[in-house]
Amino acid sequence: MNHYFPPTYRLSLTAGEHSARHIRRIVRSLLDEWELAQLTDAVELGVTELVANVVRHVPDRRCVLLLLRSAAGVRVEVADHCPQPPCVPAELSPEAEGGRGLVLLDAVVDKWGVGAAGSGGKTVWFECGV
Repeated sequence: MNHYFPPTYRLSLTAGEHSARHIRRIVRSLLDEWELAQLTDAVELGVTELVANVVRHVPDRRCVLLLLRSAAGVRVEVADHCPQPPCVPAELSPEAEGGRGLVLLDAVVDKWGVGAAGSGGKTVWFECGV
């Protein structure tokens, strides 16, 4: 029996301290349905980092999460209304309490970047291939 699962999932939310846990569940379910379970660890980590950045750095914590399935894998986008781009520190001291999220993201995804969002904000995205 063939099921059709749409290749796009969109969620608008106000991110809170526990949002990443719920979003990881959604991501895991979608990747299973899309037969991309092998990408679960990387995509969950990436989503967790991007949502954590919204919680920490976007004043109203509002964002839109978009997951796009493609023949090559999956693309995840998190858009918000804050124009300030995320910064990757040149160096991290062992005592630093923050700044590791995008370094971790870079280590587990194929590529990532930042683009302008239509609302004057930004979209941070990453892609993971099969």
